[in-house]
Amino acid sequence: MTRVLDIELPRVPVGEWVENAVDWLTDNLGGLFDAIQTVLELLVQDWVGAALHAVPAVVLAVVFALVAWACRNWKLGLATLVGMLFIQAMGMWEHAMDTLALTLVAAVIAMLLALPLGVLAARSQRVSQVTRPVLDFMQTMPVFVYLIPAVFFFGVGVAPGVVATIVFAMPPGVRLTELGIRQVDQEMVEAGHAFGATPRSILTGIQVPLAMPTIMAGVNQVIMLALSMVVVAGMVGAGGLGSDVYAGITRLEVGQGFEGGIAVVIVAIFLDRATAGLGSRSTIARSRRQAAAA
Repeated sequence: MTRVLDIELPRVPVGEWVENAVDWLTDNLGGLFDAIQTVLELLVQDWVGAALHAVPAVVLAVVFALVAWACRNWKLGLATLVGMLFIQAMGMWEHAMDTLALTLVAAVIAMLLALPLGVLAARSQRVSQVTRPVLDFMQTMPVFVYLIPAVFFFGVGVAPGVVATIVFAMPPGVRLTELGIRQVDQEMVEAGHAFGATPRSILTGIQVPLAMPTIMAGVNQVIMLALSMVVVAGMVGAGGLGSDVYAGITRLEVGQGFEGGIAVVIVAIFLDRATAGLGSRSTIARSRRQAAAA
């Protein structure tokens, strides 16, 4: 009975198809990948990274504390100041700023891609049906798989780390942007139509402002997912705290890996609480607008 049911299925050479596709892209679009690599390295290293490194560590720690205070409260500001000074005391400041630069650039690019895609998905059911399985695929794919084509196209360095981070972090931005716009009260939209507003005016003046708390939740998730990729980015030569954690794993340097991990946690708490504070302020502002409209 076992032999009867033991049917050998023909092999599907998915791996060969992928290799052929990657080879074709590398041969025909090599110039485009080189340009993308140059732009990403310019943004991360020469612009954002250089700006963070140009400011003295103590001054920048105070700036981060003030940002945290403005976004949330004085307690977060004080905790941010202590945490940033602790990173400096561990000798991890330079790598922490490299990680912050990579995270910010990847998160901004991911949101620039996610926002219009989320708006399109919210306004078109067909686009939503197409993007949903793609986003599911992007979120369920193991993180390390993203490194294979990224390294193939961009080599080792900052660029593959940024590209893998963008792909990994973008889905929550798309989903929460679509969700926020779909949850806007249709009576508000109909009122805009009644007053002769154009679709663009309704989007920018009604839907996006009212959906801002949900969109900010998406920004928070994108930043957190981007920061969670620092170790993976360190594996492909992107530097930052990921290189310290990766060195601790590969060379069994427990102290260096632990210090890098603590620094990642401090940066993550600062970014998470600050963006969550902005989302809370957006929620309060939305409630006030709705109360005024009522």
